[in-house]
Amino acid sequence: MSDVLMTIRQMCDEFEVTPRTLRFYEAKELLFPHREGQKRLFTRRDRARLKLILRGKRFGFSLEEIRQLLDLYDLGDGQFTQLARTFEIGRDRLAEMVRQRDDLNTAIADLEEQLRWGEKMLAQMQPRKAG
Repeated sequence: MSDVLMTIRQMCDEFEVTPRTLRFYEAKELLFPHREGQKRLFTRRDRARLKLILRGKRFGFSLEEIRQLLDLYDLGDGQFTQLARTFEIGRDRLAEMVRQRDDLNTAIADLEEQLRWGEKMLAQMQPRKAG
């Protein structure tokens, strides 16, 4: 049964998350562990959902977008709708990330230029030592 159900500690170890993270996702109704008293037991489905949640977060998807995508799993269309919507959100997110990268590259180039100028000015202004 241990290969079917995992404890919160096992989930934390496998996915490198904190118990607080798992409880947060449970409170947001993204994960649905079985309960035995205070003990949470996570199924294979919970593990698959957590993997998708973490991937979505890494890509910058909102929790609401992730929830919507996870909810599309059970439509009965062989996950076509889920995949199509994931592709659409992913394409939009990639475009946004590229825009952010371009903005960051511009800011980096500007800062490098300012630092070169500052370095030159400091070298010119440095007091000369009497020899």
